[in-house]
Amino acid sequence: MKTLALTGADGVHISLQESGDPGAPPVVLLHALGDTAGDWRTIAGALAADYRVLAVDLRGHGGSGRPGKYSFELMRDDVAIVLEALDLRNVILVGHSMGGVVAYLVALAQPGRLARLVIEDAPPPYPRTRALPEQPPGELPFDWAVVPAIAGQVNDPSRRWWPRLPEITVPTLLVGGGNGSHIPQELLAEAAELIPDCALVTLEAGHNVHAAAPHQFLNAVTGWLGERAP
Repeated sequence: MKTLALTGADGVHISLQESGDPGAPPVVLLHALGDTAGDWRTIAGALAADYRVLAVDLRGHGGSGRPGKYSFELMRDDVAIVLEALDLRNVILVGHSMGGVVAYLVALAQPGRLARLVIEDAPPPYPRTRALPEQPPGELPFDWAVVPAIAGQVNDPSRRWWPRLPEITVPTLLVGGGNGSHIPQELLAEAAELIPDCALVTLEAGHNVHAAAPHQFLNAVTGWLGERAP
Protein backbone atom coordinates (compact mmCIF):
# COMPACT_ATOMS: atom_id res chain seq x y z
CA MET A 1 0.00 0.00 0.00
CA LYS A 2 1.24 3.49 -0.77
CA THR A 3 0.04 6.99 0.02
CA LEU A 4 -0.85 9.45 -2.73
CA ALA A 5 -1.17 13.20 -2.21
CA LEU A 6 -3.34 15.40 -4.41
CA THR A 7 -4.84 18.87 -4.30
CA GLY A 8 -8.61 19.06 -3.99
CA ALA A 9 -11.14 21.88 -4.20
CA ASP A 10 -9.97 25.30 -2.91
CA GLY A 11 -6.43 23.97 -2.62
CA VAL A 12 -7.02 21.50 0.22
CA HIS A 13 -4.57 18.60 0.54
CA ILE A 14 -6.21 15.22 -0.16
CA SER A 15 -4.53 11.98 0.93
CA LEU A 16 -5.31 8.55 -0.55
CA GLN A 17 -4.20 5.00 0.24
CA GLU A 18 -3.56 2.98 -2.93
CA SER A 19 -3.29 -0.80 -3.14
CA GLY A 20 -3.60 -3.46 -5.84
CA ASP A 21 -2.50 -3.47 -9.47
CA PRO A 22 -2.37 0.07 -10.93
CA GLY A 23 -3.61 -1.38 -14.23
CA ALA A 24 -6.65 -3.10 -12.73
CA PRO A 25 -10.18 -1.64 -12.70
CA PRO A 26 -10.36 1.16 -10.11
CA VAL A 27 -12.38 1.03 -6.89
CA VAL A 28 -12.65 4.27 -4.91
CA LEU A 29 -13.69 4.00 -1.24
CA LEU A 30 -15.25 6.89 0.74
CA HIS A 31 -15.47 6.60 4.53
CA ALA A 32 -18.00 7.78 7.13
CA LEU A 33 -17.88 10.86 9.36
CA GLY A 34 -15.03 10.57 11.84
CA ASP A 35 -13.40 7.64 10.06
CA THR A 36 -10.41 7.59 7.71
CA ALA A 37 -9.21 5.66 4.67
CA GLY A 38 -7.84 3.09 7.13
CA ASP A 39 -11.39 2.14 8.08
CA TRP A 40 -11.52 0.26 4.77
CA ARG A 41 -8.33 -1.73 5.44
CA THR A 42 -9.98 -5.19 5.47
CA ILE A 43 -12.16 -4.46 2.45
CA ALA A 44 -9.34 -2.82 0.51
CA GLY A 45 -7.02 -5.74 1.22
CA ALA A 46 -9.53 -8.21 -0.17
CA LEU A 47 -10.41 -6.14 -3.23
CA ALA A 48 -6.75 -5.45 -4.07
CA ALA A 49 -6.42 -8.96 -5.52
CA ASP A 50 -8.59 -7.91 -8.48
CA TYR A 51 -8.80 -4.12 -8.42
CA ARG A 52 -6.79 -0.95 -8.07
CA VAL A 53 -8.13 0.28 -4.74
CA LEU A 54 -8.00 3.94 -3.73
CA ALA A 55 -9.26 4.76 -0.24
CA VAL A 56 -9.70 8.51 0.18
CA ASP A 57 -9.24 10.53 3.35
CA LEU A 58 -12.06 13.02 2.85
CA ARG A 59 -11.24 16.61 3.77
CA GLY A 60 -10.85 17.11 7.50
CA HIS A 61 -10.05 13.44 8.06
CA GLY A 62 -6.87 11.37 8.38
CA GLY A 63 -3.97 12.64 6.32
CA SER A 64 -6.04 15.17 4.35
CA GLY A 65 -6.10 18.88 5.10
CA ARG A 66 -8.27 20.49 7.74
CA PRO A 67 -9.32 23.75 6.11
CA GLY A 68 -12.26 24.42 8.44
CA LYS A 69 -14.72 24.51 5.52
CA TYR A 70 -16.81 21.35 5.19
CA SER A 71 -19.85 20.29 3.20
CA PHE A 72 -21.04 17.38 1.12
CA GLU A 73 -20.59 19.54 -1.97
CA LEU A 74 -16.95 20.37 -1.18
CA MET A 75 -16.22 16.69 -0.54
CA ARG A 76 -17.92 15.85 -3.83
CA ASP A 77 -15.70 18.38 -5.60
CA ASP A 78 -12.59 16.94 -3.93
CA VAL A 79 -13.46 13.44 -5.14
CA ALA A 80 -14.27 14.68 -8.64
CA ILE A 81 -10.85 16.36 -8.79
CA VAL A 82 -9.19 13.12 -7.63
CA LEU A 83 -10.93 11.18 -10.41
CA GLU A 84 -9.79 13.73 -12.97
CA ALA A 85 -6.25 14.11 -11.64
CA LEU A 86 -5.67 10.34 -11.77
CA ASP A 87 -7.66 10.04 -15.03
CA LEU A 88 -9.81 7.32 -13.49
CA ARG A 89 -12.54 5.87 -15.69
CA ASN A 90 -15.04 3.06 -15.26
CA VAL A 91 -14.73 3.60 -11.52
CA ILE A 92 -16.55 1.47 -8.95
CA LEU A 93 -17.38 4.10 -6.33
CA VAL A 94 -18.17 2.83 -2.82
CA GLY A 95 -19.35 5.10 -0.02
CA HIS A 96 -20.39 4.49 3.58
CA SER A 97 -22.65 6.85 5.56
CA MET A 98 -21.27 10.39 4.99
CA GLY A 99 -19.14 8.95 2.20
CA GLY A 100 -22.28 7.40 0.73
CA VAL A 101 -23.93 10.82 0.46
CA VAL A 102 -20.77 12.14 -1.18
CA ALA A 103 -20.90 9.19 -3.58
CA TYR A 104 -24.49 10.02 -4.61
CA LEU A 105 -23.37 13.56 -5.45
CA VAL A 106 -20.32 12.36 -7.38
CA ALA A 107 -22.55 10.01 -9.39
CA LEU A 108 -24.73 12.99 -10.31
CA ALA A 109 -21.78 15.25 -11.14
CA GLN A 110 -19.43 12.75 -12.84
CA PRO A 111 -21.57 9.98 -14.38
CA GLY A 112 -19.17 9.53 -17.29
CA ARG A 113 -16.35 8.40 -14.99
CA LEU A 114 -18.30 5.78 -13.05
CA ALA A 115 -19.07 2.18 -13.95
CA ARG A 116 -20.84 1.14 -10.72
CA LEU A 117 -22.04 2.81 -7.52
CA VAL A 118 -22.22 1.08 -4.12
CA ILE A 119 -23.83 2.90 -1.18
CA GLU A 120 -23.58 1.44 2.32
CA ASP A 121 -26.47 2.29 4.67
CA ALA A 122 -26.94 5.89 3.50
CA PRO A 123 -29.96 7.57 1.97
CA PRO A 124 -29.60 11.17 0.82
CA PRO A 125 -30.15 13.72 3.62
CA TYR A 126 -33.65 13.73 5.08
CA PRO A 127 -35.52 15.48 7.94
CA ARG A 128 -34.26 14.29 11.31
CA THR A 129 -33.34 15.55 14.73
CA ARG A 130 -30.14 14.25 16.20
CA ALA A 131 -28.31 15.88 19.09
CA LEU A 132 -24.69 16.77 18.45
CA PRO A 133 -22.32 14.68 20.55
CA GLU A 134 -19.82 16.40 22.78
CA GLN A 135 -16.29 16.63 21.48
CA PRO A 136 -14.24 13.85 23.06
CA PRO A 137 -11.02 14.82 24.82
CA GLY A 138 -7.62 14.39 23.26
CA GLU A 139 -6.35 14.31 19.69
CA LEU A 140 -8.78 13.06 17.07
CA PRO A 141 -8.11 11.55 13.62
CA PHE A 142 -10.38 14.21 12.14
CA ASP A 143 -11.29 17.88 12.54
CA TRP A 144 -14.17 18.20 15.00
CA ALA A 145 -15.51 21.13 12.93
CA VAL A 146 -16.66 18.55 10.38
CA VAL A 147 -19.26 17.22 12.84
CA PRO A 148 -21.52 20.30 13.15
CA ALA A 149 -21.04 21.14 9.47
CA ILE A 150 -22.18 17.73 8.23
CA ALA A 151 -24.83 17.35 10.94
CA GLY A 152 -26.36 20.60 9.70
CA GLN A 153 -26.64 19.17 6.20
CA VAL A 154 -27.74 15.68 7.23
CA ASN A 155 -30.93 17.18 8.66
CA ASP A 156 -32.55 18.35 5.43
CA PRO A 157 -36.28 19.16 5.76
CA SER A 158 -36.47 19.90 2.03
CA ARG A 159 -34.97 16.54 0.97
CA ARG A 160 -33.50 18.56 -1.89
CA TRP A 161 -31.34 15.76 -3.32
CA TRP A 162 -34.12 13.17 -3.52
CA PRO A 163 -35.75 14.52 -6.72
CA ARG A 164 -32.40 14.08 -8.49
CA LEU A 165 -32.01 10.37 -7.71
CA PRO A 166 -33.70 9.38 -11.02
CA GLU A 167 -30.80 11.16 -12.77
CA ILE A 168 -28.31 8.56 -11.48
CA THR A 169 -27.68 6.47 -14.57
CA VAL A 170 -24.93 4.18 -13.28
CA PRO A 171 -25.97 0.73 -11.98
CA THR A 172 -26.26 1.05 -8.21
CA LEU A 173 -26.21 -1.29 -5.21
CA LEU A 174 -27.57 -0.13 -1.85
CA VAL A 175 -26.43 -2.17 1.16
CA GLY A 176 -28.61 -1.69 4.22
CA GLY A 177 -27.65 -2.54 7.78
CA GLY A 178 -31.07 -3.85 8.81
CA ASN A 179 -32.78 -3.50 12.17
CA GLY A 180 -29.56 -2.76 14.02
CA SER A 181 -28.95 0.42 12.07
CA HIS A 182 -30.13 3.87 13.15
CA ILE A 183 -30.90 4.61 9.49
CA PRO A 184 -34.58 4.03 8.62
CA GLN A 185 -34.33 1.13 6.20
CA GLU A 186 -37.52 2.17 4.45
CA LEU A 187 -35.64 5.25 3.20
CA LEU A 188 -33.09 3.00 1.52
CA ALA A 189 -35.96 1.15 -0.13
CA GLU A 190 -37.41 4.47 -1.28
CA ALA A 191 -34.05 5.55 -2.71
CA ALA A 192 -33.69 2.20 -4.50
CA GLU A 193 -37.07 2.75 -6.14
CA LEU A 194 -36.05 6.19 -7.40
CA ILE A 195 -32.68 5.19 -8.90
CA PRO A 196 -33.43 3.66 -12.32
CA ASP A 197 -31.00 0.70 -12.15
CA CYS A 198 -30.71 -0.16 -8.48
CA ALA A 199 -30.56 -3.27 -6.29
CA LEU A 200 -31.05 -3.27 -2.52
CA VAL A 201 -29.59 -5.90 -0.21
CA THR A 202 -29.99 -5.91 3.57
CA LEU A 203 -27.37 -7.41 5.88
CA GLU A 204 -28.34 -7.53 9.55
CA ALA A 205 -25.09 -6.01 10.76
CA GLY A 206 -26.00 -2.48 11.86
CA HIS A 207 -24.90 0.79 10.32
CA ASN A 208 -21.22 -0.12 9.88
CA VAL A 209 -21.82 -3.17 7.72
CA HIS A 210 -18.38 -3.47 6.13
CA ALA A 211 -16.67 -3.48 9.55
CA ALA A 212 -19.17 -5.62 11.47
CA ALA A 213 -19.66 -8.20 8.71
CA PRO A 214 -16.80 -7.76 6.21
CA HIS A 215 -17.15 -11.16 4.54
CA GLN A 216 -20.89 -10.75 3.99
CA PHE A 217 -20.34 -7.22 2.72
CA LEU A 218 -17.64 -8.36 0.31
CA ASN A 219 -19.75 -11.26 -0.91
CA ALA A 220 -22.72 -8.97 -1.54
CA VAL A 221 -20.65 -6.39 -3.40
CA THR A 222 -18.46 -8.74 -5.45
CA GLY A 223 -21.42 -10.98 -6.23
CA TRP A 224 -23.38 -8.02 -7.55
CA LEU A 225 -20.38 -6.77 -9.52
CA GLY A 226 -20.02 -10.23 -11.06
CA GLU A 227 -23.67 -10.24 -12.09
CA ARG A 228 -23.33 -6.75 -13.59
CA ALA A 229 -20.04 -7.34 -15.39
CA PRO A 230 -20.09 -5.80 -18.88
